[in-house]
Amino acid sequence: MDIDDNKLNGFIDLHAHTDASDGSLPPSDLISMAHKIGLSALAITDHETFAGFETARSAAGEFGLDLLRGIELNTSVAVPNTVGRRTLHLLAYFPAGEPSLSFQEWIASQQEQRRERNRNLAERLQQQGIQITLAEVEARGRSVAGRPHFARILVEKGYATDIADAFQRFIGEDAPAFVERISPSTQDAIEIVLLGGGVPVIAHPVRLSLSKRREERQLFEALKDAGLAGLEVIHSDQPAGLQEYYGQVAAELNLLPTGGSDFHGTPKPKVHLGRGIADNVRVPLEYLQRLREMA
Repeated sequence: MDIDDNKLNGFIDLHAHTDASDGSLPPSDLISMAHKIGLSALAITDHETFAGFETARSAAGEFGLDLLRGIELNTSVAVPNTVGRRTLHLLAYFPAGEPSLSFQEWIASQQEQRRERNRNLAERLQQQGIQITLAEVEARGRSVAGRPHFARILVEKGYATDIADAFQRFIGEDAPAFVERISPSTQDAIEIVLLGGGVPVIAHPVRLSLSKRREERQLFEALKDAGLAGLEVIHSDQPAGLQEYYGQVAAELNLLPTGGSDFHGTPKPKVHLGRGIADNVRVPLEYLQRLREMA
């Protein structure tokens, strides 16, 4: 479907990535695409960096696009009645102004921890006879380089057949070169976001992969008590039935509903900006209005 024939006026996308983190499009190209398909507003939520947002500001102004500052954070959470911890991605939005200096300094510390993990990962791969360097990886991902950038290089150099193969045989959680990254607890990250002037929101809750609704609900309630403000109800990984369910949960817990495609470009070719997968993302402008009212 040609995007010119699928105008999205009145709809928004509160979850999109640029090449400042793990997306493929430069910020200006992402803004141009958002304008072309008719989005009313867009949030750039790169992983642990505001660089893409800062670069996109001027282009958004030229197109008259309402651009929201966001960021996506890796956190770790203990789930009630389960063993171990799970990774939980937290979105933080700053609709009322600049994040505090202390928050920006904290982000810089998170980037340094990521770099240390990447250094150790490159060393483990080298010990297995794989010719890869940290410099190569950082040339792709800069301050937010991560395992997806390692995977692409492994494929290009012929060590893996595709991205999935690279993770399975080399850098996935059960693979020999895996290096765990120490992430802040979700509760701590929520507090840091709030103190920094942001609005904390659980990203794509379906990816928590919790089979029991009771435990999922208990987790949301505990995070709400810790200051959680919202839940990503609409997401490209969540079909209509799940979107309805999470919308009901958000309403019952008095959490802001948010939504977005989680657009990355080439790394996720089936996910389209503003539309998700098979047009399963339609985020109303009302969500942004409510977000700004809370801020």
